[in-house]
Amino acid sequence: MRSRRSSRAAQPAVAAASQPAVDSPVAAPIVADTPAISSAPRGVWTNINRPFVVGFFFVFGGLAAVALGLAISSLVTIWIYIAFALFIALGLNPLVVRLMRHGAKRAWAITIVYFVFALVIVGVLWLIVPTVIAQITQFFTDLPSMVADIQNTDVYHWAQAQFGEEVPRLLAEVQSFLTNPANIAAIGGGVVKLGVSIGTTISGLIIVIVLSLYFLAALPQMKQALYSLVPARSRPLTAELTEEITDSVGGYLGGMVVLAFFNALMTFILFSLLRLPFPALMAVVAFCITIIPLVGTVLFWGIGTVVALFASPLGALTFAIVYLVYMQIEAYFLTPKVMNKAISVPGSLVVIGALVGGTLMGLLGALVAIPVTASILLIVKKVFIPKQDAAS
Repeated sequence: MRSRRSSRAAQPAVAAASQPAVDSPVAAPIVADTPAISSAPRGVWTNINRPFVVGFFFVFGGLAAVALGLAISSLVTIWIYIAFALFIALGLNPLVVRLMRHGAKRAWAITIVYFVFALVIVGVLWLIVPTVIAQITQFFTDLPSMVADIQNTDVYHWAQAQFGEEVPRLLAEVQSFLTNPANIAAIGGGVVKLGVSIGTTISGLIIVIVLSLYFLAALPQMKQALYSLVPARSRPLTAELTEEITDSVGGYLGGMVVLAFFNALMTFILFSLLRLPFPALMAVVAFCITIIPLVGTVLFWGIGTVVALFASPLGALTFAIVYLVYMQIEAYFLTPKVMNKAISVPGSLVVIGALVGGTLMGLLGALVAIPVTASILLIVKKVFIPKQDAAS
């Protein structure tokens, strides 16, 4: 009895000790046998009593991710336009800055640069389009004589002796197919599809040029907007890195244009001296192909040799040897002189970056691979390595 009374007397004492002190003379009510309730809210994801809610949220999140991925993939053409336009703007910006250093205002400098840029594009189109149309017309005009020349060759007589009348019939069908405009249009997917493709290409070119003009005009404001997004303590370093990256991209593009111009000039001289066909057209093709880093020069070497082979085997051999020598001069003399002032990237990283960029994004990836690699190296050198040194 005594132990039971003492336990009953101890219970109010323990309860009173567990209650916080209050200023009110009224004691707080004691709730016995009440489980402690956590103040942290229970998340929906861990509530196993609501499987339908959890499943709904998981499915909804997956569908939202899929929809976002489809939206991004459907806008891939727009992203490519934007990337090309920004790349052109960064490439033309050094010319604008140089004109501004000579006293021109930025608006007038942009106008002068784009006027010259437009003249170059019009000149290239004026040189390519009439030549291509003339060559296509000449091909269809000379097709009957080409077929007659084939019929007079020893290879044709040997094939006719082996296969009989099937060879003349096959040759006649090929000639009939090539001379029918409907078949040529069918190769391109039909007249409507071919026209849509040409119109899309022209409109895309106009969009890229207009976007690059806007980007070039608003480039200082775009940089300032980028600086405002980072914390104030990091803005000086961000501004320094951004200026170095944009300058390196502009210098790299300028160097690629200079090297492509040398390739075009060399092609024009060789084709003219060797009396090979289409020297001006091949010079333009050389400029457009050799502007691709690493593989452009080798690719045009093969194309130029094949084109020259149709006109003169001796001329093709001479062109292949002389252009191969020029490729060595460009690789060991011109490229270091032109590129080292603009961008400095180890040779192994250049090859790896170009391969990765070309695999992921095609021509655009191959063009931007080297500037992106140089930018990553610059960030590692200016940001990551100092942090590691400070941590030690």
